[in-house]
Parts: sequence; C-alpha cells; structure tokens
Amino acid sequence: MNDTKDNIKKTVKSHIPKDWLRELRLVYRIGLETINGIKRTGWINLAIITTMAAILSIFGALFRTTLSLSSFVSQLGNVLEISVYLKPSAEPNKIADTIRQIEHVERVKIIPKEHSWEELKREIDVPDMNNPLPDTLHVKVDKPENINAVFKEIKTYKTVEDMNYAQDLAKKMQMFNNVVHTITLLVVILVAILTITIINNTIQLVIQSRKEEIEIMRLMGVSNWYIKIPLILQGAIYGFLGALIALIPINAAHNGLLKVHEFFVVPSPVLANNVVILVLFVIAIGFGAGGSFLSIKKHLQV
Repeated sequence: MNDTKDNIKKTVKSHIPKDWLRELRLVYRIGLETINGIKRTGWINLAIITTMAAILSIFGALFRTTLSLSSFVSQLGNVLEISVYLKPSAEPNKIADTIRQIEHVERVKIIPKEHSWEELKREIDVPDMNNPLPDTLHVKVDKPENINAVFKEIKTYKTVEDMNYAQDLAKKMQMFNNVVHTITLLVVILVAILTITIINNTIQLVIQSRKEEIEIMRLMGVSNWYIKIPLILQGAIYGFLGALIALIPINAAHNGLLKVHEFFVVPSPVLANNVVILVLFVIAIGFGAGGSFLSIKKHLQV
C-alpha cells in the first residue's frame, strides 16, 4: 500500500512544473526590481529620457538624410556615361560586345557615325563634306566609383581613338558620398559615447541608493546575475523610451525628405524610414543596456 502511495506521489510530482513556476517567479521578480530601480531614480528619469531622445533624434534625422543623399548621388551617377570614339577600321558591334563583358558595365549603346552626322547637320549649318565623325559607344557603369576603372580598361583597346566622361563630376559625387557616410559614422560614435555616459551616471546613482540592499542580497547568496539584470534592463528601457520619443522628429524629417524627392523627381529609398527606425531602436537599446553593463562592472563588484 505504501509503495503504491509513493508511486502516485512521484507521478504527481513529475507533472508539477516546478522549474517553470520558479523561472516565472524569477522573471517577475527581475521585472519588479527593474521597475523599482526606475522609481528610485525619480524625476531624473525624465531628464535622462529626453536627453537620449534629443541625441537619437539628431542621429535618426541625419541617418535618414544620408539615405536620401545616397539616393540622389546614385541617381546622378546613372546619367554618367563614358563616351568611346572608335577608329575608322573598328567594328562597333564587336567592340560593344567586348565592353559588355567588363565588370561593372551595365549597358553599351552604339551611336553610328551617320546618325551623329545627321544630328549635327540639324543643329548647325555645316558645309557639304564627307562625314568626319567616328562611330561612338556610350558605356553606362553601375556605380560612379567604378567609372574610372572601366575607363582605364577600355582605354587599352587598340581600336579606340579617344574617350571622355565627366571625370570632375564623378569625383565630386564620390567625395560627397564619402563625406556624408563619414559624418554619419562620427554621429553614431558620438551617440554611443553620450548614451553610455548618461546611462553610466544614472546606474551609478541607482547602485549607490541600493548599496546596502545589494550587500544583503550578496550575503544571502543571491546570484550575481539576479542583481545585474534589473540594472541592465533599466538602461535598455531608457534607450527604448528615448527612441520612442525620437520617432516624432524623425517622422517629420522623413516627410520633409519625401517632398524633396517628389520635387526633384528622384525616387525615395525603399523602406528607408523602416530601416532608420529599426537601426534607431537597436542602437538605443543596445547602447542603453551596454552603458548599464559597463557601469555595473565599474561600480559594482559582483
């Protein structure tokens, strides 16, 4: 009889989700500690979140502007073509087929010399003479930064008489694009430094206010991660709320840039605003949690 009771107890106990309930209680306690940590910070929470929102707004607006500028640069690059003038003995179709095999070449258009001559005669009054113009190829390259490499390769062809393209414009476009990307990277670094500094100082205040409580928990054998996680979550929440507020000016900047795109008839980057929002929240939450973690390592020996 006793053996039967023991077997029933073991069977019942095996179906009681003790581990699951324990983990649920642990999550609840960590969440409660996180909220209490935010409450302890008091009115400083507002200053932290608004400061982070301002920093993130600047980053988000600049990042969104960078995507639009890249779109404009790309669109301008689409009009850049290399003009290739062939020797009289060259076969335009064969040369065009060879050039199409070059990496980064998107399109090659043949302009017969007869067509060029007719166009010229329509534009200006020319004397009655034989056609002096060469057959021409217009070579379209995928990106402005690749145009110089393609130019140099085509220039080695013996059947090519002369070549030209808007070299100064291509260089300026490439330089402008590099400058914009560099500025954006510097702003990301600045956002990281400011966010981590703000969070670091905030978590330091929380640690100081809970110093005795933390010491008691450590003496009771509480896990180090149980002490650390609420503080890390607190920093992540600050980042999340700051990013949430920053959406207001960022959406305003997005709508303004859409009007600029419409005015210049340049398509806006696909899903540009969604990309900005995703990156914004990842950076805000990541830097917020990271700032808390660094503060814990610096001010809390657990």
